[in-house]
Amino acid sequence: MKYLKTIQYQQEDSIAIISIDRPDAMNSINEGLRSDLLFAFEKASQDKNIKIIVLNGNGRNFSAGADLKDKSDLDKTIEDVLNNEYRPIFEIIINSSKPVIASIHGSAAGIGLSIALTCDLVIMADDAFLLSPFTAISLVPDGGLNWTLVNHLGYKRAFQVSIEGQRLDADFCVKNGIVNKSVPFDKLKEETLSWAKSIAKKAPLSLKGTKKIMRFAESKSWDETYKLESQVQQSLQSSHDFKEGVDSFIEKREPVFKGE
Repeated sequence: MKYLKTIQYQQEDSIAIISIDRPDAMNSINEGLRSDLLFAFEKASQDKNIKIIVLNGNGRNFSAGADLKDKSDLDKTIEDVLNNEYRPIFEIIINSSKPVIASIHGSAAGIGLSIALTCDLVIMADDAFLLSPFTAISLVPDGGLNWTLVNHLGYKRAFQVSIEGQRLDADFCVKNGIVNKSVPFDKLKEETLSWAKSIAKKAPLSLKGTKKIMRFAESKSWDETYKLESQVQQSLQSSHDFKEGVDSFIEKREPVFKGE
């Protein structure tokens, strides 16, 4: 396995835990971290024993965003970095067949926020906050954050929180559907892992199919989504897991899914 300098990779049962590990730099993202993060997601996505991926951060916060002190990007354009180094991370989160849970403590800001909100599910500590601070340094939200915030909040609210650099607390984020739920800080790791293990008990083909269809539905019409639903449903109906699910329901027992 590649040596990961800025990421800790752990496995607990069928859960892969990817931890951003630059605590002395507030988990800000540099060239090395982008490379390590992509490698970790590729490893978890390709591992047949992994059912759920958790992304979190070590130290005081989830991530402070891009490392503005990093000198390794001086010979690159920001457009190239966004398209060639960040975009593959977003794409693997979106396209992985496995649900990805972001677990946020402290703060998630800038492109660190973009990564967190690209995950399929988000849980945050009740004292944490999210921040889009780009107007403070004369940039625009990136990493797909414009699309994400507009789709969650609507144009006017998304524009306001971005240009004003508002700190979005857990209560606001849950009420507005930016994150799924919040828990006390001292329960965050426990609750995140418990949630991941609960989801891991679900039929893996169903998780994969539902994620595929709902990601597709974000940018497609009802008609196009309906057609994909019917195709995926047909493939699942002929699977071992569908038969096992029906049999276990009738027999009133826990199903044993094989992902096939």
